[in-house]
Amino acid sequence: MMLRRLLFLLLFCASAVFAEGNLDVDSPVINQLKASMSARHGQLKPWYDSAAVGLGNDGTVVLLREAGAVPLAQRQTVNRLVAAENEDRAALYREIARVNGNPGWEKDIRATFAQRWIDRAPAGWWVQNATGAWQQKK
Repeated sequence: MMLRRLLFLLLFCASAVFAEGNLDVDSPVINQLKASMSARHGQLKPWYDSAAVGLGNDGTVVLLREAGAVPLAQRQTVNRLVAAENEDRAALYREIARVNGNPGWEKDIRATFAQRWIDRAPAGWWVQNATGAWQQKK
């Protein structure tokens, strides 16, 4: 539920930043990606909260810590969740560009989303700043 609201706000607010394109577009693919990301968020949240994963400045989710930060029994699951999330995020950026009729905008859409994900991250989550340094949100 929280992720759906975040996605809505992200798409709504980002549309003002990305003036030439409409980031608040809808398509069956976008709806499917949103649903998939929303369902996965509950599984990823504990790993954001524990600082095992963070939000990259490139619009991806990044496994932050050394392998020991995630218990061995859960490492494969966390790696799978991060990979699936990043696949969906890349597909979302690509689909929004496609629906806008300009696949060349994907890079700009990704950058806008990356900043919005970071801006809306809760306190305590790790995020990557523009220079690539990691910092904990306050």
